[in-house]
Amino acid sequence: MRANDDAPTSTPSAPAGSSIVWFRDDLRLSDNPALTAAVERGGPVIPLFVLDDESPGIRPLGGAARWWLHESLSRLAAALEERGTPMVIRRGPAADVVRDVLRESGAGAVFWNRRYGQAARDVDAAIKTAGVDAGLEMHSFDAALLFEPWTVTNSSGDPFHVFTPFWRHCLTLGEPRAPLPVPPLAPAHPDPLATDRLEDLALLPTHPDWAGGLREANDPGEAAALRRLDEFARNHLSAYPDQRNDPAAEGTSRLSPHLRWGEVSPFQVWHAVMSEARRDAGNEQLQQATTAFLSEIGWREFCYHQLFHSPDIARRNLNARFDAFEWKDADPAVLRAWQFGRTGFPLVDAGMRALWRDGTLHNRVRMVVASFLIKNLRIDWREGEEWFWDTLVDADEANNPANWQWVAGSGADAAPFFRVFNPVLQSHKFDAQGDYIREYVPELAHVPAPQVHEPWTLQQDLVAKAEGEDGGGYPAPIIDLAASRREALAAFDRTATG
Repeated sequence: MRANDDAPTSTPSAPAGSSIVWFRDDLRLSDNPALTAAVERGGPVIPLFVLDDESPGIRPLGGAARWWLHESLSRLAAALEERGTPMVIRRGPAADVVRDVLRESGAGAVFWNRRYGQAARDVDAAIKTAGVDAGLEMHSFDAALLFEPWTVTNSSGDPFHVFTPFWRHCLTLGEPRAPLPVPPLAPAHPDPLATDRLEDLALLPTHPDWAGGLREANDPGEAAALRRLDEFARNHLSAYPDQRNDPAAEGTSRLSPHLRWGEVSPFQVWHAVMSEARRDAGNEQLQQATTAFLSEIGWREFCYHQLFHSPDIARRNLNARFDAFEWKDADPAVLRAWQFGRTGFPLVDAGMRALWRDGTLHNRVRMVVASFLIKNLRIDWREGEEWFWDTLVDADEANNPANWQWVAGSGADAAPFFRVFNPVLQSHKFDAQGDYIREYVPELAHVPAPQVHEPWTLQQDLVAKAEGEDGGGYPAPIIDLAASRREALAAFDRTATG
């Protein structure tokens, strides 16, 4: 069997019979190769979604991701209903569910877009093999990555471990294909199939309903994703290099959750951005911004490259030297202070509160809070990865662990361990006026810059306001930055020489 267990196959010309389109992390109608191929095959189309948190190795979704999935599925189901092809929703091991829907519908083909984690690939390969053995058509497509992992190798035929040569090689492989339009209407299956209600999947929090902040900060679904892409490409792309590191600015695309759930494809992103760049080819600033932004899309590709070749990336240090690193036993109180933004360092606390409230976190701040956990608190990066997995709406099995390992120094092309993000200096540099801090740390809303970055230096009257009359205000720093940095570097030296 090939390195890709879910190997691509060609699309048949026009045989009869119904086709199942198995939606997964591709919750869109446009640029959906599986859907387009099923429609072109002819005959009724059965859209299917399976919530599979039972197959071996499949990682159950975190709470914030489950909320986004519910909202995105709701919008996709409505769009399909309008087309006259209602979605079938089931829960259970995917192999069992797909087999049952094939039997119930009499469908002769299943179409899907490929996934890249080992457990998911095993599920897909088993379904494909069983279907082919039964004389059915099984077809998979590339829809989630510009460059599939097995197509990007170095001169020795091995996977890349450094981003720059990886991305440089990708750019020699030719321009990514053009996005596909929404396919024409296809007839629904003549006999309605049993389906669970979306509410039956129990994706939403209820007791308590903690998702108010997620609802206020996010707009899931394909339509919102395409609007966001157009808005960014037209109005914010040229300023991207200057504003991308300012967490209070509209400087980033904010497309990550839409990409994670496949509400927009990387092909659509690539061509929207390139179209804007070509429209104003003489604008040097825009050309540089386009290169900078697309390199971030390249990092997403690189993370999936790592996942494909190291399926246990969320559990195992890619650099085995870190297996001997001296992590501190996580003090529950200290870990909780980090999780809920009570460390006494305003930028760290603002970021962690933004994560809890909104389910999203600015990339610069992600690096700061991750570095603080790993290198100041010296808590294992896997604790942070687990927390992000549960609280990020865009948490996926490639980007989340790969980026945590990058900060830790244990991953591919990782930042060296001695690169410690000082949260005070980062705050002064990237949130100079304290706007981001004040939005998420109301105890410091009255504090002027530059003291807002270092509230322990406040005059006594401002300290009183920050602390609050009931003593439940803003906390003092839980750690000495300089001392904790020295201790972490000493621990790393012992690991390197041990």
